Amino acid sequence: MSRSRMPLILGGTAAAGIGYYLYTAGGDGKVAQKQAEGVRHQAAARRAEKDAELLGRQAGARVDSALNKTEAELSKAKSEAEAYAKEARDATMKKIDQFDKKVEDEASKAKSGISSWFGGK
Repeated sequence: MSRSRMPLILGGTAAAGIGYYLYTAGGDGKVAQKQAEGVRHQAAARRAEKDAELLGRQAGARVDSALNKTEAELSKAKSEAEAYAKEARDATMKKIDQFDKKVEDEASKAKSGISSWFGGK
């Protein structure tokens, strides 16, 4: 039966870590503990910073998406408004042209009627 060597490796690594901190602290256990806590805090701070960056990128992507959607909707509304304004302008011009034609026709009839009174054609 073969035994797993993982517990031995983990134990050795832990002992090496403890030995490193004790050596750098000059053999003082409390100083070594403070150094280890400092390293843990730095690692936690780095992780929190990475998480914050990730959240910032995700929020930025959502804002960009919403902005793009809003710009597309505004562009569509602008196009629709321009089309409506063109239709209204065309309809108004058509009515003006019809009115002008009617006025010209009536003026022509009136002119010929007045001319006939004075012997004209």
